[in-house]
Amino acid sequence: MPRRVDHDARRREIADALLRLATAEGLESVSLRHVAAEAGISMGAVQHYFRSKDEMVVFALEHQSQQQEQRIVASLRDAGHPPTDRDVIRTIMLEILPIDGPSRAAWLAGIAYFIRAMSDPRMAAIVAAGGPKVIEVFAERLAAARTAGELAPGVDPVHEAVVLWSLVDAQATAIVLGGRTPEQAVATVDYHLSRVFPGRG
Repeated sequence: MPRRVDHDARRREIADALLRLATAEGLESVSLRHVAAEAGISMGAVQHYFRSKDEMVVFALEHQSQQQEQRIVASLRDAGHPPTDRDVIRTIMLEILPIDGPSRAAWLAGIAYFIRAMSDPRMAAIVAAGGPKVIEVFAERLAAARTAGELAPGVDPVHEAVVLWSLVDAQATAIVLGGRTPEQAVATVDYHLSRVFPGRG
């Protein structure tokens, strides 16, 4: 019997190979041939799943986003208790911060995509949509927490959501440049959240 190929799994394997290359070398020098070699498959196999480098690059970015969402869900599930709004926000922030292998690789790949976006309007639109999505989730959770009486007085969910995104974005940059350690960045996140959610450590 011929071996059945899981086409979705193969596309994800190719995307993972591209992301590894993007993390190490950026996107500009990466070709379909490089990705094929990294994935351990033929050039023809890559072209079977992706008609162009651009198509592969966009798919890989979506794949990385799904991986991050899966890690967030798993982290909240493994906590052993129903997550609060603060738990959800903190878990998302820590996933964005490059504080371990997967999150650091994701952040570095994100930098490669950012550089590509500077000269590619289509990619710029895709990359630019990421921040607002996170801010929207933060705002929704903060609004729910305010309704439950869990926010500090005067905290506006919409403005605070932008502050949270800005804080984690700045901390992430500082980590990869060596200006802050992961432990320091996490401590800053917890310090700020303790002010937003008083009495909920």
